[in-house]
Amino acid sequence: MYHNPVLLRQSVDDLVTNPDGIYVDCTFGGGGHSREILSRLSDKGKLFSFDQDLDALENKIDDSRFTLINQNFRFLENSLLMYGISQTDGILADLGVSSHQFDQAERGFSTRSNAPLDMRMNVMQILDAKRVINDYEEDQLADIFYYYGELREARKLARDIVYHRKIKKINTTEDLKKLFSYLPPHKVNKFYAQLFQAIRIEVNQELEALKEMLVQSYNSLKPEGRLVVISYHSLEDRLVKRFLKNGMFEGEPERDIYGNYKKAFELVKSKAIIPDDKEIEENSRARSAKMRTGIKL
Repeated sequence: MYHNPVLLRQSVDDLVTNPDGIYVDCTFGGGGHSREILSRLSDKGKLFSFDQDLDALENKIDDSRFTLINQNFRFLENSLLMYGISQTDGILADLGVSSHQFDQAERGFSTRSNAPLDMRMNVMQILDAKRVINDYEEDQLADIFYYYGELREARKLARDIVYHRKIKKINTTEDLKKLFSYLPPHKVNKFYAQLFQAIRIEVNQELEALKEMLVQSYNSLKPEGRLVVISYHSLEDRLVKRFLKNGMFEGEPERDIYGNYKKAFELVKSKAIIPDDKEIEENSRARSAKMRTGIKL
């Protein structure tokens, strides 16, 4: 299976309120969410799906209501305008890396395989993990590991990498992992997960792209249109939660004379929806998923 969609029923239940409406799937992947959305639409409904990964294009759905756009979702607004779409009824984003990308060893996303340091979701872009690890300054690496991987020992890790790359270029995931072979066994899995996450976020500019997509989603939604986002780590979820709350990512929103601030969305549920035990058992990658849904005010 290319990708087993997470929170499939719950996300599309929240998303589709008008069968005749126009909807967007920002993360097409294997097409699981898109197919479910189409199953809820009438003949008048339309679905536009985005994916920057060329592999995902092989999963294109043969349906006159469906359009697949080979673009990063950070170009959501302009891409939709090219099709004459300025207002939509609902937008869905299932963030993170697809099962297919993790399972293709040569893409370098997985900590379990020895592969070239790549980690590009869009294989046409120049920046890859090898350039990050071998060319970035020590301070840049330390910031990436600290802010994107939440690794406390970020300064030491960056120093170790800069020292070793002077001796020999770091070309593969195994080359990188060997630098930290001194770690105790009980810390290895979590450490590598955080390290690879940090590098992947930098390579793909994931948090910047997410911010741009959220702002453009607000602009592209009709009043009472719905934004549904499934995130997989705290960095993503904090951005989504804050944006749905007040339309901002940092700072304090302006308040009226009564101390109330203008809200961007009304939350469907105050707390994030998470997969149940059955779904986690069937799909281990659902374990860290959190879904939040907002209705544009």
